Amino acid sequence: MYKRILVAVDGSNISHLALQEAANLAKALQAQLQIVTVVETAMISGKADYVDFNEVRKTAIGYGEEELNIAKQLAQKSGVEAETKLIEIKRTGDRVRDMISKQADEWPADLIVIGTHGRRGFSGLLMGSVAEGLVRMATKPVLLIRGK
Repeated sequence: MYKRILVAVDGSNISHLALQEAANLAKALQAQLQIVTVVETAMISGKADYVDFNEVRKTAIGYGEEELNIAKQLAQKSGVEAETKLIEIKRTGDRVRDMISKQADEWPADLIVIGTHGRRGFSGLLMGSVAEGLVRMATKPVLLIRGK
């Protein structure tokens, strides 16, 4: 059965539902839980007098770290200790789904849990298409969690 469960979060309500399901499974199966979030910073570069790209990058990473802290506390409230990992996409062309799949292989996870739709916008942490792409290319089983 599943002994290592990886869950991807992005701060959306659906990702918190995915986290809750992953924590429930981890508790029931006495499995390890890893919570990951992906921050895309590849596009946060360039030259402009009016934008400090280092500050924008630090803000994006800060948001990801804050989300991981919140997620870890939610897991602890469910009675599960979890490790966290922030994954930063630094190269244009790398995709969130690929980074989640790669982390699942490297950790190594037995199961990936992800919400069907996530947060959109500048922070670009997770998108609904990420879940679809992950299902198609992951080497691990993927459990999709829908919103209520």
